[in-house]
Amino acid sequence: MEILNAANFISLFLTLLYIVVVISFITGWKKLRNYTPVNIKGHTPVSIIVAARDEEEQIAKTIEDLLAQTYAPELTEIIFIDDHSTDRTAEIISRYPRVKLISLQEKTLNSYKKKAIETAIGGASGKLIITTDADCRMGPLWLQTIVQYYEENDYKMISSPVAYAGERNFFERAQALEFLYLIGLGASTIGNNKPSTCNGANLAYERDAFYEVGGFKGIDDLASGDDELLLHKMAARYNQKIGFLKNRNAIVYTQAKPTLGEFIQQRKRWASKSTRYKNKSIIVLGVLVWLFNLSIVLNTLAGFFNPMFFTVALLQLLFKISLEFIFLWAVTRFARRRELMVLSPILSVMHIVYILFIGIAGNSGKYKWKGRMVK
Repeated sequence: MEILNAANFISLFLTLLYIVVVISFITGWKKLRNYTPVNIKGHTPVSIIVAARDEEEQIAKTIEDLLAQTYAPELTEIIFIDDHSTDRTAEIISRYPRVKLISLQEKTLNSYKKKAIETAIGGASGKLIITTDADCRMGPLWLQTIVQYYEENDYKMISSPVAYAGERNFFERAQALEFLYLIGLGASTIGNNKPSTCNGANLAYERDAFYEVGGFKGIDDLASGDDELLLHKMAARYNQKIGFLKNRNAIVYTQAKPTLGEFIQQRKRWASKSTRYKNKSIIVLGVLVWLFNLSIVLNTLAGFFNPMFFTVALLQLLFKISLEFIFLWAVTRFARRRELMVLSPILSVMHIVYILFIGIAGNSGKYKWKGRMVK
């Protein structure tokens, strides 16, 4: 009986904790105002930096989107860093006269992307650095909206939204919804002034601020983390100077992973950054959320021996599904992807297995990224 009571107490504690966490996401998202730009021209010199490796199929569209921006061309510098591509990526980039091409020389690194970005920043002329990926698409008002938000608020770093587009099947649509959850989560922590996550496919920061926090020093041995780990360094130095740009014109679009293998490798890469978080409270919170999901599985299994555990697991699942639905309802409304909400209950259940697997796999060993095995 004592063991039973202890198990129920632990389940209750973890469930209440998860409820508090998701409610904080909901309130953090609501705290972020929908940004409407003031009708100003903008005067900030900007350097857009894109690290590219073997992107010959998509890169021309990305370049053309960047060249089609409404922001003043004389204030815009576009830099692509070719990271040892084995296809026609560099050749395609070199066709565009307004685009600066740098070839990365180093060949014995673990973090090629950080080195590429750092190299580009070293030769950049812009006051504001904006990073995106070589397979991303954006509308013509993307850059102008970011610059206006920066000039009106004087932020040191701005995280902007990223979303999937062009899904072809259930697996890719499920990824699109899960990805919106992650983007909304990162935005909400910024709304609560406790920045935890962002995405390097749509990230802006002052060039001087990058150097003032030491750039990627201290995190340059890790393959991933050019976004989140830099965010943590910025947040530690510049309190309340981190913003999230809640405007649809600022969304950058990319594509979901076509296979389960590629999806797992991507998520392992993202999860690998957690071992280097300076803010240990984020790690503790992540572990407790992982334990909450584990408790649902354990209570379900224990229900075969004692039906009461089935009831506990069902209540945990109902709370999880309901709160995540409320959060995603707001985020998908912003992204104009409400049609994905039909997948929310299914995703909440699938997410349990995903969290448990990635929580372990992402912090153990190497993963494949851009044709390389890294860690």
